[in-house]
Amino acid sequence: MIRLVFKELWGRKRRMAGSLVAVFLGVTFLTGTLVLGDTLAGSIDGYYANAYGKTDVSVRNSTKVSDQPWGSRGEIDASVLGKVRQVDGVAKAEPVIEGSGQLLAKDGTTIQSRGPRTAGNWITDPKLNPYRLAQGRAPRAPDEVVVNKMFADEGGLGVGDRTAVLTPGRVPVTVVGISMFGEEEAFGETSFTAFTLEGAREHVAKTPDRISGVSISADDGVGQDELASRVQKVLPAGTEAVTNEAQVEEGMSEVESGFLTIFRTVLGAFGAVALLVAAFSIHNTFAITMAQRTRESALLRALGAGRRQVVVIVGFEALVIGGAATLAGLAGGMGFAELLRQLFTRFRIGIAMEGLTVSATTLAIAVPVGLLVTLVAALGPAVKASRVAPLAALREVAAEAPRTSDTRVIVGAVLAAVATGAVAVGASAEQLMLAGAGALLGVVAMVVLGPAAVRPVAAIVGGAAARLRGVPGALARDNASRSPQRTAGAATALMIGVGVVTLMTVFIGSLGASLENSVAGSFKGPIVVNAGANETGGVSTRFVQDAAKVPEVGEIAGIGNGSLRVDGAPSTVSVADPSALNRVLDLDVTQGSLTGAGTFAVSKGVADENGWRAGSQVGVTFADGTSQRLTVGAVYANTDMTGDYLVPRAVWDAHTRQPLDNRAFVELKPGASTAAATRALTELGKPYGAPEVQSRDDFVASQTEEQQGFITVVYGMLILAIVIALLGIANTLSLAVHERTRELGLLRAVGATRPQIRSMVRWESVIVALFGTGGGIGLGLFLGWGLGGALGNPFAPPPVQLVAIAVTGAVAGALAAVRPARRAARQAILSAISAP
Repeated sequence: MIRLVFKELWGRKRRMAGSLVAVFLGVTFLTGTLVLGDTLAGSIDGYYANAYGKTDVSVRNSTKVSDQPWGSRGEIDASVLGKVRQVDGVAKAEPVIEGSGQLLAKDGTTIQSRGPRTAGNWITDPKLNPYRLAQGRAPRAPDEVVVNKMFADEGGLGVGDRTAVLTPGRVPVTVVGISMFGEEEAFGETSFTAFTLEGAREHVAKTPDRISGVSISADDGVGQDELASRVQKVLPAGTEAVTNEAQVEEGMSEVESGFLTIFRTVLGAFGAVALLVAAFSIHNTFAITMAQRTRESALLRALGAGRRQVVVIVGFEALVIGGAATLAGLAGGMGFAELLRQLFTRFRIGIAMEGLTVSATTLAIAVPVGLLVTLVAALGPAVKASRVAPLAALREVAAEAPRTSDTRVIVGAVLAAVATGAVAVGASAEQLMLAGAGALLGVVAMVVLGPAAVRPVAAIVGGAAARLRGVPGALARDNASRSPQRTAGAATALMIGVGVVTLMTVFIGSLGASLENSVAGSFKGPIVVNAGANETGGVSTRFVQDAAKVPEVGEIAGIGNGSLRVDGAPSTVSVADPSALNRVLDLDVTQGSLTGAGTFAVSKGVADENGWRAGSQVGVTFADGTSQRLTVGAVYANTDMTGDYLVPRAVWDAHTRQPLDNRAFVELKPGASTAAATRALTELGKPYGAPEVQSRDDFVASQTEEQQGFITVVYGMLILAIVIALLGIANTLSLAVHERTRELGLLRAVGATRPQIRSMVRWESVIVALFGTGGGIGLGLFLGWGLGGALGNPFAPPPVQLVAIAVTGAVAGALAAVRPARRAARQAILSAISAP
């Protein structure tokens, strides 16, 4: 039996190659995405392992107000340092000061970064300092700094250059050294500017009495846990001693449960799409192969083979193909992972991924999945082949049923109805889980109904082909309709790939429309000063005070963000003067009023969830460990510009020495020139790091810029899924050409020319491609409407991109037919007619 399997595979090399390519590309995609996830996790683990140098124990504020991996903590009393140094077992203890500090480029502009923009003190003990000097020397005066290499290069800075650091006040400095984070140019994309201890106290901590923490190295023979226990005994309330191992584990846990989980999920979803597309291509190839081997299967049955043996033969063929393609796919996945690494590095996700990391889990997933997908895809055709009666060997048997069963139509219609209802309810009620379940059910419904839709679609699309190309077009239409399941199988693979691309396109369009609506609904002014949305990046609140004096400015309100515990839960909050914000933004206040400068406000969603209303008392805890109760003065419905919590600037600034605004909304005086105001604000902003002065439209566009960059990477990844689908169409056509060898010979014998044969095959491919592309666009629009609605976004599909997708599908279909069409046209007439 094994000999028969290999003989069968070798005798049908073309069919084997088609299946091999489909599995290879699917496993390549899956392996590449898994390896990229491993690489990212390994890079992050390396960062955290080196984040504290060779520190054994750290002392820090015990109040945690943020779930973000790099969430800042409050300062502690500087007197702790002296107490720690007296503890038995402490070899060395160094104070650590760290806070917001934006390094300016040589031209005076802020150096853009996705990571935190920090400043602090240069730790003099190399063992406790995670950074090392690559050029120059350590700072010796309060106005000297060491900057990390990534941002020195980004800002065009070198040793000896003069620049400034915003802390948030402008501090003129001289760069005396360039640092490296181990072997990396930065910790992710964190900007770190190091002053002397004296300079950090003056410019960052703003006082000699407060520090961020203490880094401690242990005496020989003293373990981290033991030292932490000893240090904890001398610490005041509100501070804690944490081992290096615990800090690394804590940081990785936060990344794993947040960003890395999302990243792996997204990559895994793309891998699943590629494998699903590959499964359809494999299934179609085996279905055609088994249909063509009907007589062979019947002969095996006639010679005594049981149904189980026929299934085993086909299953073993699938395992051989799957095994070979999976092994090749593992190697291909490494190359694909490297390509993805380069794309994401260029996209700048905030972590520099050097080299590739492959975990045993990746291999344990990719190998069985590759084999299983191939086996499952071939199982249906194998079972069908086993049911061939032995007497079929003695007569001609139709390869495939020419019509779709009534059961399929009924089941598909029921699934479609249920899916439509679930998506509609989920979209209207903003229930993402319900809409997502309906979306998955909708995909299943389209797969089930695909063969039933082939004839009407082929008649519509093929009718145009018949009018344009005459007989070849009519034959192409009839060939596409001849085997509905085959045509639908080839088209479904393309439909899924195009559907995901369309979904992403609609999502970005809807997100842009949502932002446009939110800005248009809440802000009527013409100018936004955008200084970024990072907690440690922004512009000094003095900028808004100075901007209010610009002659063209009527009203201006700045808004920043931060973290604190609200009712015990770590939360991200917006910080502003509510009364000033109320004059430039319409937050749709449903209870209370924002007219008071000290008004604490919450969103309607949060208020309803917690049973709060205007006048309710809410407990909050700030990063410095201070707790107090704030009175809800207003409840608002429009959260697009502020999020769920709005903390008064006066309250917030009492707990920070570095108040920042991330953006400012500007209303002009009646008759004032927008151009003149833009110029004035741009000039005013130069000493503040030149924050970007944008029109309202530019501001909306900038909010989707990151998503647009990511969607470009997504498109690049999904191209592979579409390539797999197109290879499936080409493979299907090649097998169909082989199956219709005698038919093609007869057409040539009665006068058909080679160009007509090529045209017929190409148009058949175009019909299949348009069927898949049209179904994919419809599916993507449906999912985009449902999932976007569940997320509260308006349905705003971009027509230009959708037309481009449709045209690309048609052109790709024609290209997929080039080789099968050439092969069909080259067949000799007599040998084709005499073919078995």
